[in-house]
Amino acid sequence: MAAILNGLRVIEGSAFVAAPLGGMTLAQMGADVIRFDPLGGGLDARRWPVTTDGKSLYWVGLNKGKRSLAVDTSKPEGRDLIHRLLAAPGPGNGLFLTNFPARSWLAYDTLRANSRDDLIMVNLIGNPDGTSAVDYTVNCAVGFPFLTGPDRGGAAVSPVNHVMPVWDALAGGQLALALLAAERHRRLTGAGQTVTLSLADVAFAMAGHLGLIQEAQINRTDRQATGNYLYGAYGCEFRTQDGRYVYVAVVTDRMWQELVKATGFAETFAALGQALGVDLARREGDRFRVREAITAVLRPWFEARTLGEVEAAFQGTGVCWGPYQTIQQMVDADPRCSTANPLFAELDQPGIGRFLVPGSPLAFGAVPREPPRRAPRLGEHTDEILGDMLGLDDAEIGRLRDQAVVGGPIELS
Repeated sequence: MAAILNGLRVIEGSAFVAAPLGGMTLAQMGADVIRFDPLGGGLDARRWPVTTDGKSLYWVGLNKGKRSLAVDTSKPEGRDLIHRLLAAPGPGNGLFLTNFPARSWLAYDTLRANSRDDLIMVNLIGNPDGTSAVDYTVNCAVGFPFLTGPDRGGAAVSPVNHVMPVWDALAGGQLALALLAAERHRRLTGAGQTVTLSLADVAFAMAGHLGLIQEAQINRTDRQATGNYLYGAYGCEFRTQDGRYVYVAVVTDRMWQELVKATGFAETFAALGQALGVDLARREGDRFRVREAITAVLRPWFEARTLGEVEAAFQGTGVCWGPYQTIQQMVDADPRCSTANPLFAELDQPGIGRFLVPGSPLAFGAVPREPPRRAPRLGEHTDEILGDMLGLDDAEIGRLRDQAVVGGPIELS
């Protein structure tokens, strides 16, 4: 049975996280995604994390399932090859995803004039005014680093950046969604278009979706950092007897009831609520307000038990909890990060070795899950793409190679 996006072909010119992630999201659902890069590798070809001999795990992680074309687009013939790929006929072609500046030979009007009138181009930019931005410069502008880390009182000092590039991750999903939406519009109307997504807009929009902008406008206060407590509800980390850490989250009244029951503190918390004048059983806001008093009751319970004993106590209950794990502990011990999870397969990546490779986390009911596929070597599919898609013969491809217009496979060092 064909993959759910079988028949779509996306040409991708990208670097770093968001745009490669958008293309990979489509590739893992069966689209034919062709990423083009310079013969020496793109801007992200050597980004960390890397293996001990310097091979980028970052690059292979964000380009799984794609085909790779190594081409020198500083040369007119290289640019012409990209134009010709975008001009390929058929309803599944004429799709371009990029985070490169949409000017000069990559301007939408130029691409459309040199390829096809119904071209779809999805372009990620930094700020909505066109100036540059990356995840970290956007993140620092939307307030989250002042909400992350220990309680600082009301002072906006000592910001803490999250190590997860969350705005890039969200933007990657938005890029894939934008391309599919524009492709549907083209099928219905015959019209192509350019779609522009600002990374900053992704972050500012989410701040509005989560009520942070409105909170500042209406209440005229800046939210304070609260360490690892779960804002507006109850959630806290606890250290176990054997030196491990767990996190307990309570976001519903039932979760609270299950936690109270499993730990045996029903009477204690009933008395605590009465003494403090709060309704712990039915108001999550009250649980947040007296979070430190709740934690003072629960902490000795966890400190008296090993991680295994905590797990046994919560097994089969409705308590929502999880252990803190280092990445190494996750890889070594968590079945969710193993081939026991259909998300993963162990594959050989040329030049690096064998390791776990995730596929798409989406499981469609009408089609089987696409098996994970490794990332390509730089320029691994150059001849295949030029021959099959553009109809170039071996002599013409050889001439382009001799003139260093195209290349591959290329081992980066």
